[in-house]
Amino acid sequence: MLIYTVKVRDTVQHVAQLYSLSPETILAANDLQAAEPLAAGQSLIIPIEADSHQVVPGETLWTIAQKYGITLQELARVNHVINPALILPGMRLRIPNPRKMTIEANGYAEPSVSAAGITASASAAARHLTFLSPFSYQVRPDGSLSALNDLPAIQEAYRGRAAPMMVITNFDGYTFSPSLVHFILTNEASKERLIQGILYVMRKNKYWALNVDFSFVPAADRKLYHLFLERLAVSLHAMGCLVSSTLPPISSADQDGQLFEGQDYAEQGRILDFVILMTYEWGWAGGPPMAVAPRNEVSKVLNYAVSLIPSSKIMLGMPLYGYDWTLPYIPGQDWAISVSSVNAVRRAARYGAFIHYDPIAESPYYGYRDEYGRDHQVWFEDARSVQAKLDLVKCYHLRGVSTWVLDVPFPAFWPVLAHNFHVYKPVK
Repeated sequence: MLIYTVKVRDTVQHVAQLYSLSPETILAANDLQAAEPLAAGQSLIIPIEADSHQVVPGETLWTIAQKYGITLQELARVNHVINPALILPGMRLRIPNPRKMTIEANGYAEPSVSAAGITASASAAARHLTFLSPFSYQVRPDGSLSALNDLPAIQEAYRGRAAPMMVITNFDGYTFSPSLVHFILTNEASKERLIQGILYVMRKNKYWALNVDFSFVPAADRKLYHLFLERLAVSLHAMGCLVSSTLPPISSADQDGQLFEGQDYAEQGRILDFVILMTYEWGWAGGPPMAVAPRNEVSKVLNYAVSLIPSSKIMLGMPLYGYDWTLPYIPGQDWAISVSSVNAVRRAARYGAFIHYDPIAESPYYGYRDEYGRDHQVWFEDARSVQAKLDLVKCYHLRGVSTWVLDVPFPAFWPVLAHNFHVYKPVK
């Protein structure tokens, strides 16, 4: 597989000819319609037996060959490199038959209001996943759990040989509630009822794992939170189930903010079977335009995380969405609108925008002016940005990846994932 960047005036027919493929092959590989126009700067998946690697400072041809499990001679041959010492940062090298690690992949899915109870994109993703996680059971102050129509997602998980993972959150309405966490952790009756309720739901609905997604845990409750996780781990391990948590993106021990202060990477890495890092939302709906998951910022989080948690317990969070901001950005006004990768590209083609690629953030973006004369900036994910983050999974030897959210169609994500890794399937 190669990732091709569309040039001005490119057509599907022209790109197909470049690689001796039929236009239908290119269309099918990228889930495109025949009449759909291409956008300059758009990435396309080329389904041929090769991959690519962009040279970064400090790399040599030998270290790149070692990373992908091929010989130096073969890498030099396919790239017509006569002197292996003469490679420069920014060069893109073809990598034939890269070595595949086996990883785990999780995907969160929100219940659909449709008759099926699960979106088509989430249902189709199950076959690519280790875990499918219906989002979410909300904890109440008395320790009970909100109702959740999770059975359609669980059925699709088993149909796709993925394990269903139960998710509990401290949502209170439409936001995470620190006071709710505090009340649960300091009230023994509520805490016991919550634990028993979790065990009941997991047995009844045949969940394989639990994900605790408590955000904004008060700093004063940090130890109580870890004791709660330990109790859950003991109880669920006795049932043969796994226990995980979701952690905010922390890059240093002294990082300020209520989102971070109640979380302890080292303790949760010790207690739990694995953790999911929420390495996204740098660019968020209420903030200024920027990449949702810039690779340089994600790397900082991973550098800190692997110093405290075994890499075999870390799953990298990956967004399947982007945002469209109306300019000028004014804090507190005109929040950005979430946009899928598919619609981001279609919007660029509609307005004749050129899609740029930020080499630091490793993310695509573009600007356009709508029919009302308003300027916009769009940051989203594509095959290139997915590949850049999957390279981090290889570099840090992580347990796997976790996607938010399966209900947003991103057809390019799955072939790039499959090309790079074997995904462990626990359900036989």
